Amino acid sequence: MTILAHPSDTLCEAVTLSDAPVFPPGRYGRRRAPKRARRWLPAIGLALLVVGTLWLAQRLYGQYGDPYQPHVSGVEQVTDSSVTVVFTVSKPDARPVTCRVQAKDATGAEVGYAQVPVASAGTVRTTLPTSRRAVAVDVLGCRPA
Repeated sequence: MTILAHPSDTLCEAVTLSDAPVFPPGRYGRRRAPKRARRWLPAIGLALLVVGTLWLAQRLYGQYGDPYQPHVSGVEQVTDSSVTVVFTVSKPDARPVTCRVQAKDATGAEVGYAQVPVASAGTVRTTLPTSRRAVAVDVLGCRPA
């Protein structure tokens, strides 16, 4: 906004109003220019946070994760009333474990379930009774017996 002086006023000049404060010269020292914002700093911080979180999760899972690792090797002799499954169990010690085995039909419904004792690490073959023909067999997990 500009305020103009009256034409009869010879001593006044045009006055400009602004929002910035006006300080007496030399009284408060030199004014510094505002610092540029570092836009890359939050991105680097976020990247370090994500990497640190992933490293910590991997480390804790390795330390406290499931020590028993079952893997279905194959399925044999599928009938309407049973299925024979072959699976391997990797485990860190010689203690016996119990593995949960589940059979499913074509719709995904459970048609058979058993808890199979496993004495030592290695390959296990077991026949699972089913209520209908199974198309998939999973080892859900193993726990100490």
